[in-house]
Amino acid sequence: MSTLLQDLQVFLLSLSSSQNRHVMADGKPGMRKPVFIKVDQLRPGTSGHTLTVKVVSSKMVLQKGRPDGPQVRQMRIAECLVGDETGMIIFTARNEQVELMKPDTTVILRNAKIDMFKGSMRLAVDKWGRVEVTDPADFTVKEDNNLSLVEYELVNVVEE
Repeated sequence: MSTLLQDLQVFLLSLSSSQNRHVMADGKPGMRKPVFIKVDQLRPGTSGHTLTVKVVSSKMVLQKGRPDGPQVRQMRIAECLVGDETGMIIFTARNEQVELMKPDTTVILRNAKIDMFKGSMRLAVDKWGRVEVTDPADFTVKEDNNLSLVEYELVNVVEE
């Protein structure tokens, strides 16, 4: 009975890992094509988003030196208003990302996540994601739909 259970576990493991990996024609694992979403599809507590946005504005909110061994590392955080033709959201740019987030620049945010700050959504890209400057997009940012102005409240649901 235990070997049957072990065989089932091995089968399930191989099944789940093969679903998560694409294999190229030459037998090497490949990258999945990203699914681009729009700003108005962002929801609290979600991650893994890839989207193309234009930078509307950028404001430095923290800049300080941090002693880190022999050299002093700068820590910088900027709040940037970014958006597409469906809406806008505040993007929190950290350190090297700050230089890329200049007004009127079009960027691709890869593996972005939603952080909650004082009940509202903020978009961020951590070390597992990437911010890339790309060719100027041909859309106009919908400035009357700012998702960061929507306040969310955490509600505990008690199931009976």
